[in-house]
Amino acid sequence: MHEVISVKNGITRMPEWRLAEPVNFVLNDNEHIAVIGKNGSGKSMLIDIITGRHPLILNEPVYNFEPSKKKLVSDNIKYITFKDSYGDNDATYYLQQRWNQHDIDEDTPKVQELLEEAYHMYGEDTIERRYYQTHLYKLLDIEHLLDKYIILLSSGELRKFQLIKALLSQPRVLIIDNPFIGLDNDTRLQLKDLLSLLAHENNIQIILVLSKISDIPDFITHVVEVCDMKVNTKLPLAEYLSKGRHATERMLSRDHEYAILNLPYKENKFCSKEIIKMTNVNIRYGNRIILKDINWVVFNGEKWALCGKNGAGKSTLLSLVCADNPQSYACDIALFGQQRGNGESIWDIKRHIGYVSPEMHRAYKHNIPTIRVVASGLKDSVGLYAKPSENDYKICKWWMKIFNIEKLADRPFLMLSSGEQRLALLTRAFVKDPELLILDEPFHGLDDSNRQLTTEIIETFCKRKNKTLIIVSHYLNELPKCVTKKLFLKRSI
Repeated sequence: MHEVISVKNGITRMPEWRLAEPVNFVLNDNEHIAVIGKNGSGKSMLIDIITGRHPLILNEPVYNFEPSKKKLVSDNIKYITFKDSYGDNDATYYLQQRWNQHDIDEDTPKVQELLEEAYHMYGEDTIERRYYQTHLYKLLDIEHLLDKYIILLSSGELRKFQLIKALLSQPRVLIIDNPFIGLDNDTRLQLKDLLSLLAHENNIQIILVLSKISDIPDFITHVVEVCDMKVNTKLPLAEYLSKGRHATERMLSRDHEYAILNLPYKENKFCSKEIIKMTNVNIRYGNRIILKDINWVVFNGEKWALCGKNGAGKSTLLSLVCADNPQSYACDIALFGQQRGNGESIWDIKRHIGYVSPEMHRAYKHNIPTIRVVASGLKDSVGLYAKPSENDYKICKWWMKIFNIEKLADRPFLMLSSGEQRLALLTRAFVKDPELLILDEPFHGLDDSNRQLTTEIIETFCKRKNKTLIIVSHYLNELPKCVTKKLFLKRSI
């Protein structure tokens, strides 16, 4: 056994990337580690040190990738961050682009093209490598995606693509940040089986960065917990789990619960009996059918869960409601009792909807203060360029306190952890006290405490009059208790 990666008393040169104490970390041969901690605890900073992204003072990481013959650290370590990235398209990505076929040009790559490019980049074309490639495709069920434009992948489909692309390089060390978020139950089980298979093969070490203790797979041998910007001592998995961690009975204070319940109601709210009515709605992109004959009525005050496997069309359906999809005006859709296409503007619709989604998270690329991101929810914009009023700031600060992120108000958004960013975008969805709350995978990347807090906020908010909820989550056991109705979508091939 030898040390594959070793960091001794590591201190980053740049103060803004330093943890509270010097970092000591060792990954031995045949070990598979879960790095676990709360949102903003410093997990990503630790991984950036391990991978050499942030140079250290004096003691740089020491690597021994034997028996790998690859010389570069970047060839031996593959780090999948799952930040909803479309790679080369990020620079021009905007919120509605995924559903806007007219903005796809001849240079936009397809999934198969990118995977073939990765395949040839990392080795010779051999029978063994082709078998391995085909096996990965079948195991993660992406054959039907190969002819799809990369920009059109759902959040879960994109994660499958990124994972396969990394595995095609056959790395010595594979690091994955929150690998199971955005994946349906079957795919989560498939991924755990795949990672377990890889872990038991020779010459590959796996490090998973997790926010949920329950996500730790059985093949993990050791756990490194990061707390308050400090890296704790590595423990064997059984020893770490034996400590026992009791869930907090309640995260939302009684004072905050009372304050939410007693928020004043707006004068310009909609009080329609029917909030959403879809009649024979069909969405097709070329020969690909996304939604077929959808008939759905959501009444005022109902709480719905939108369910289905990755690629079933859940986010597409919600994009029709939020007027982000250009095909929405060709469909028979009524919102708040008003037929779509009768002269209302997008902003008339959005004014009454609070919305968060992986697509929205992906679209926020401006490094503005976090409170400006939250305040953009008052104007329904992605990024806020007009200066908010003092009253706007007051509302935003109040909701940031409810979500326990008031200390992040002046921090640049892109400097936050992905979990902290998701909390900021959740806060953005609540600031205008919407009649319709649409939460597409709201718990992405949240630790156990913040997931519980968010659930309690949703449940409390939905106790108020004329509040309607639509929520998407692949963890059905984590749905808020107020959800009483479910719509299941099936993927059309």
